[in-house]
Amino acid sequence: MTVETPPERPPLTSVDQVNLSDWDFWARPMADRERAFALLRERETPVFFAEPVVTYATPGEGYHAIVRHADVLAISRRPDVFSSGQGGATNIPDMPPEFTEYFGSMINMDDPRHARLRRIVSRAFTPKMIQKFEDDVRVAAAKIVDDLLETGPGCDFVTEVAARLPLKIICDMMGIPERDYRFVFDRSNIILGASDTEYVPADSVDGIVGALLTAGMELQQLVQDLAAHREANPTGDLISSLVNANIDGERLTMQELGSFFILLVVAGNETTRNAISHGLHLLTREPEQKARWLADVDGLAPTAVEEIVRLASPVNYMRRKVTQDIELNGTRYRAGEKAVMFYWSANRDRAVFADPDRFDITRHPNPHVGFGGPGPHFCLGAHLARREITVMFRELLTRVPRIEAGRPERLFSNFINGIKHLPCDF
Repeated sequence: MTVETPPERPPLTSVDQVNLSDWDFWARPMADRERAFALLRERETPVFFAEPVVTYATPGEGYHAIVRHADVLAISRRPDVFSSGQGGATNIPDMPPEFTEYFGSMINMDDPRHARLRRIVSRAFTPKMIQKFEDDVRVAAAKIVDDLLETGPGCDFVTEVAARLPLKIICDMMGIPERDYRFVFDRSNIILGASDTEYVPADSVDGIVGALLTAGMELQQLVQDLAAHREANPTGDLISSLVNANIDGERLTMQELGSFFILLVVAGNETTRNAISHGLHLLTREPEQKARWLADVDGLAPTAVEEIVRLASPVNYMRRKVTQDIELNGTRYRAGEKAVMFYWSANRDRAVFADPDRFDITRHPNPHVGFGGPGPHFCLGAHLARREITVMFRELLTRVPRIEAGRPERLFSNFINGIKHLPCDF
């Protein structure tokens, strides 16, 4: 899965030219990706693809590519038929057994086990609880912009701005010391960027499997060491709450706590980072939208943030496995087959969004699936993500209104729609 600049190719003009499992597809220009998914959405039924070749698992028999908004909603609402727990939701080939110790979090589970874990941890992510972090988010965002102004133009917006806020908030919530921020940042990059040679070099001795397992083990060990101390010496952080939580007689095991932490730092850090990065890129590309937002920073923030998440769609897909034969929206799914929901594509469906490729910060309604579809797996941290994006852009627009992005350097991944580096000027 080493990324190389693909040769110049003619534009995609038919579904027969599209292969979502070809790693070269994910290295193509974004215009090619947009055209490919538009072609797939025009089909009456989902296209069935062979699975991508990866080093850590044996490809299965293939998958239905779910690219239309209505189909994503329909599948999301039937977790009883479309399973997250049979082989995992975050990868297309089934997750190897050795991965489940570190990556077998509730996102890769079905009820009732999924419901049990979500019930225990969800109390930390209610709107009321998020409100308690409001001051922390504001202070952190202000400090980041202070540092940006001191550093001056020409810096990397991703590492100096977009990545810092969610990383700090998640680590502070969990009670991770500041000295470990970089450690957490680097390991989360490996977990979601393992297919990119910047994070796992092509000549790595251990390869992608070794890098993933090592990063997972190190993050789990970090949180378990802290949890062992907080169990006897609780403080006000989330680790203390979770390790000592007893809800209807239920508690998290140390393995469950470690897997949840990995999910939290990866999902809560990487995805919000990418939404903020995409946001600056969109505002630079569409200066009239930026001018509108500048004219009413607080008033337009709610719709602007939703539109950023819609077009960014930081998580490209989630996978489900069919547990019984079913017909849904005219498509026949058979037990044992896989369905991969491409949120990025659903968020550009013309049947739902007028002029879907246009960035419109006043778009309303905006029923995007950037936080996942409806149902039990809707993003637990959506409230927190919205708050962080809102506060970060309030600071930027009011204090650095002339900030602009350069050319983004994109993450090579079929799972995350990421921006690794983004030069900025102001």
